[in-house]
Amino acid sequence: MKYTLCFITILLGSLLDLHANSENDSLLKVLDKVISERLVYTEKKEATIKELKAKRKEQKTLDDMYRLNSEILHQYETFVCDSAEQYINENIEIAKKLGNETYLLEGKLQLAFVYSLSGLFVQANDIFKSIKCDTLPDYLKALYCWNHIRYYENLIKYTDDARFSSEYIVQKEAYRDTVMTILYDQSDEYYKEKAVKLQDEGKFPEALEILVKIYNKQEPETHGYAMMSMGLSRAYKLSGNLDLEEKYLILAAMTDIKLAVKENEALLTLAVNLYHKGDVDRAYNYIKVALSDAIFYNSRFKNTVIARIHPIIESTYLYRLEKQKQNLRFYILLTSLLVVALAIALYFTYKQTKIVSRAKKNLKCMNEELVALNKNLDEANLIKERYVGYFMNQCAVYINKLDEYRKNVNRKIKTGQVDDLYKSSSRPFEKELEGLYTNFDKAFLKLYPNFVEEFNSLLKPEEHYRLEKDQLNTELRIFALIRMGITDVGQIAVFLHYSVQTIYNYKSKVKRMSTLDSNLFEEEVKKLGSLSQK
Repeated sequence: MKYTLCFITILLGSLLDLHANSENDSLLKVLDKVISERLVYTEKKEATIKELKAKRKEQKTLDDMYRLNSEILHQYETFVCDSAEQYINENIEIAKKLGNETYLLEGKLQLAFVYSLSGLFVQANDIFKSIKCDTLPDYLKALYCWNHIRYYENLIKYTDDARFSSEYIVQKEAYRDTVMTILYDQSDEYYKEKAVKLQDEGKFPEALEILVKIYNKQEPETHGYAMMSMGLSRAYKLSGNLDLEEKYLILAAMTDIKLAVKENEALLTLAVNLYHKGDVDRAYNYIKVALSDAIFYNSRFKNTVIARIHPIIESTYLYRLEKQKQNLRFYILLTSLLVVALAIALYFTYKQTKIVSRAKKNLKCMNEELVALNKNLDEANLIKERYVGYFMNQCAVYINKLDEYRKNVNRKIKTGQVDDLYKSSSRPFEKELEGLYTNFDKAFLKLYPNFVEEFNSLLKPEEHYRLEKDQLNTELRIFALIRMGITDVGQIAVFLHYSVQTIYNYKSKVKRMSTLDSNLFEEEVKKLGSLSQK
């Protein structure tokens, strides 16, 4: 059970941290947008001041002029310190003319406040020394103490030296104790000072409880809202809650920019925090804006504070940029090498593709040749099959005839019919040859039924052959034998009972009738006809 509770606590803490980080990231994006529009807010502030200045011509009494100047210097107080100083001095002169001691003291305290903001600490201290705090009414005495507190806060930041800071802190807290004795103990001003005292004592929960209550009373986008956001950020920093410190710093900076407050402490503090957090890009951007605002406000004090931090952030930013450039150059080089490697790989792939393509073509040619060879083999086998059967039959017929002829010869010899034997032996064999050729023609045309038609396609139209009684003539028989693979002229001459020269003459005659070159004619004849599979 104990471990389960620990796990749940850790899980809830992690979820809260994730929520805080997500919320801060969203707020930072909003702040970036507000910063990009800060010129608009500055112009709005200048327009308000311009309207107030236009009203000055309408004022008829010194009291009215004093009050209007107070409104203008209130606008300038956190906008342009030189202009605020100008209108404070005008009010001091008006107070002298009116002989109004209260106006005069207010003017001097306002001048001391502006001096402490702008970094004129000696001049501010001279003014404080010229005023006797004990003789002031309570509200001016409270103003005197608050201005002194702000004076020492700025002085501590300006000197940034532990040798003097401890003394300044003592003085600052003494004025805080004094102002708390003056303020009404139920007022928000009193509780603000009490919260600071509680923080100094390490009582952070009690201090935060007070500050949150006061913060919740403030209207958004007001100076009070910005001040309380800044106060809460300090309190959360001291209590160790850095995420909430960042959140309220963002809200304070955002409000200050919208109100065109150039004395913007929140943005500077946020820039430093983001730098330590590792968000160098935003830190650099924010400190540039803070420096720009300090120059606009003409605050020597703020310029000095920023001058200590700005070079550190800038150098880190520039170093990071240089590293990014180096990385970019490295990645460009690496990409270039990869492109070269890819090009080489593509080249070899292309070469291999060409080789494979050639191999495929060669294989295709070989397959085609193999198919042709197979066809020729099939044809040869068919020819062999059919002609073997045919010639076996013919051989049997001629053996029977020879046997009859032998018996007849023996019979005539026995009977002494020599003259008849002589007559029968001198008889020509035209009928047998005619039968042989007739059977050959029938067998060939059965194998190649379209031979004559295709053979005629190789001849001139007027030289075409026509079959008579499905019999081939001598020229067609010669090329029929060539089509069957008998190319030897001697064999053809023996089969047809002609001389070799006669066969050559027949072949030459037919080739002259062809539309083809004589050297190609026989090769084309060998390709003619398709076997009948019947």
